[in-house]
Amino acid sequence: MKKKTKKNLLWAGAGLGAWLALRSFSKNKREFSFTDRTVLITGGSRGLGLVLARMFAEQGAKLAICSRTQHQLEAAREELEAGGATVLAFNCDVTDRTQVKAMVAEIKERLGPVEVLINNAGIIAAGPLEEMQVEDFEVAMNVHYWASLYTMLEVIPEMRARGEGRIVNIASIGGKVSVPHLVPYSGSKFALVGMSEGFRSELLKDGIYVTTINPGLMRTGSARNAFLKGQNEKEYTAFALLDANPIISLAATVAARKIIDACRFGKAEVTLGLNAKFISTLHGLFPGATADLMGLVNMFLPGPGGVGKEAVRGYESETALTQSPLNAPNQKAAQENNEL
Repeated sequence: MKKKTKKNLLWAGAGLGAWLALRSFSKNKREFSFTDRTVLITGGSRGLGLVLARMFAEQGAKLAICSRTQHQLEAAREELEAGGATVLAFNCDVTDRTQVKAMVAEIKERLGPVEVLINNAGIIAAGPLEEMQVEDFEVAMNVHYWASLYTMLEVIPEMRARGEGRIVNIASIGGKVSVPHLVPYSGSKFALVGMSEGFRSELLKDGIYVTTINPGLMRTGSARNAFLKGQNEKEYTAFALLDANPIISLAATVAARKIIDACRFGKAEVTLGLNAKFISTLHGLFPGATADLMGLVNMFLPGPGGVGKEAVRGYESETALTQSPLNAPNQKAAQENNEL
C-alpha cells in the first residue's frame, strides 16, 4: 500500500511539473507586443480607461478612444497627443450598434484594423432597491453587456482573419458577487462575465484571447460621476470614502498595469485587489452564506428616501466628509484622471 501511495505521489508530482512547464511555455509563446498595434478603448476619456490609454501609448500603441462626453474626450485626446501618442477620439455611444460600426470602420481606415479591444465603458447607479426602476437595469445592461457585444462583433472578423487578437472585458467583482445598492450594476456585470468567458472558449481556436477583468474598488476618481438614488449624500459619502481608503481600494495605475499584463499574456481571468479575491473565493465556496453576509451589510446602508428615484451625480452630493482629507485620494485621482 505504501509503495502504491508513493508511486501515485510521484505520478502526481510529475503531472504537476509537466502542467507548470507547459503553462510557462504557453504563456511565453503567446506574449503579445503592443508596439504599433491598434488599440480601441471604450470609455477611454477618463478614469481607468484614460490610465490604460496612457500606458498603451507608452508601449507604442496607436490609440482609438471613445466617450459620450465631448469635453472630457477632447481633454484626453490633447493630453495623449501632447505625450507623443497617435490617437483618434470618437464621440460614440457604444450602446448604438450603428455608431459602433461606423467608429470601427473609420479606425480601420485611418489606423488599421483593431488588434486590441478594451471594453471599459461603464455606468454606476447606487441606491436601495426600492428606488431602482426597470430603466436602471436596462441602462446597465445596454452599457455593460450589449455595448461590449457590439464592439466584439465588429472587431472579431478581422482578428479571426489575422489569426490573432486580444479582447479585454472590464467586468467587476460585482459580476462575481452581487453587491447591495448596486443591483442593476451587478446584474449586468454578471451577464458580461458569462458572455466574456463564453467568447474566450469559442475564440481560442482562432488565436483570439478574451480576458475577463474583475476589479474591486479602485481609486480612479470615478465616484464623483456615479449616479446616486435615495439618500444620495449618504450613499455618496459611503461610496467615496470606501473608494478612497488605500487599505480597501487599489490605485488606478496598479490596476492598469495588471490589466495590461493580463492582456499581453492572454490570461483568462484576473481579479484585482485582495478584498475582491477574498470575497470571490468565499462566494465560490459558500455562495449562500456570502449572499446572507451581503444582506447583513445592507442593513448598515442608507434606506430609501432623499431624492427617491431621481438620479443625481456624486459631485452633486458632496458632504463635509467627502470634502475632507478622508477623501483626498479620490479628489487627487479625479484631478489626474480627467473626472472633473
